[in-house]
Amino acid sequence: MRQEEGGARLRALLGHDWERYQELTHRRIRTRFAASRVLLKSAAAAALGVRPEAVELGYGLGGRPCLRGYDGLHISLSHTDDLLLVGLATDGAIGVDAERGDRVLYGTGLVRHMCTPYEAERVEAMPVAERNPAMLRLWTLKEAYSKAVGLGMLLGFTDFGFTPDRPPTDVLRPDGTPGTVGAWGFHTLSYAGRYTLGVALGDDGFGRTTDLAAATALDPGIVDALLAAQGE
Repeated sequence: MRQEEGGARLRALLGHDWERYQELTHRRIRTRFAASRVLLKSAAAAALGVRPEAVELGYGLGGRPCLRGYDGLHISLSHTDDLLLVGLATDGAIGVDAERGDRVLYGTGLVRHMCTPYEAERVEAMPVAERNPAMLRLWTLKEAYSKAVGLGMLLGFTDFGFTPDRPPTDVLRPDGTPGTVGAWGFHTLSYAGRYTLGVALGDDGFGRTTDLAAATALDPGIVDALLAAQGE
């Protein structure tokens, strides 16, 4: 009975993702898929003040998750190994990425595929021991930014960049000149001594949203019409 109850609970939490979950055959992938959606819905529900079952996920053309009916809350999701990372923002688009801190990027030929000329030059000028950590920071920032703008891997990593040897402040053009002055905020950090995390947060210019109720995202006339139709 408990197993059946657990299945019913999971189905309610996954909602429209239930069919996709059932189609996954690899046990570890199924578990991670379910855990990531439950975590994302639970985090969003806590911010919205609703039950996780009431949160419905949608997906953009690039696979980026979004919340249906809650336009004031932006979300992002990343995972690597046993780490799940969720990002929430109310003042603009957000993207997050997580990578293992021991992942080797430098010296594998990836520099020419993921770095701009400016980044490659700056990385090569760094002490040898600092080059791979710098590459990891660049990778997570690029992943986070591409998620935030909704393009994912469609955005070429050699078309934009960051400062490898300083805290990032703006997106840079391939030659290292600023491309998005003041429009974005970026952060990188180490977590648990095992992971490198990257966060990209855009400023939509409207300030922080304080009212996250679903009804505020709809025109009042449309809401009245929908309610009237339900009563017929």
